[in-house]
Amino acid sequence: MIKPLGDRIVLSIDQPEEEKVGGILIANNAKEKPVMGSVVAISETSVGDSKAPKSVKVGDKVMFDKYAGSQVTIDGENYLIVHEKDILGVL
Repeated sequence: MIKPLGDRIVLSIDQPEEEKVGGILIANNAKEKPVMGSVVAISETSVGDSKAPKSVKVGDKVMFDKYAGSQVTIDGENYLIVHEKDILGVL
């Protein structure tokens, strides 16, 4: 597993179910990017002098900014690494 550094958080992306409109399957490139995921790992370090606790914990289901983060594949699983500021809310 990857260990995030700084103020980063690793998310497992929730993939939406296949979408059909009138019996027609929507192509992957026409679908909206996913904006929800589950927290897999949180960095233990802080940026600068801030020692504030993280606003999320491992296992939380969160909503994140559509264009945030870097997508990585580790052992066949897709993950998104985002900054804590890119998390919009906890569900």
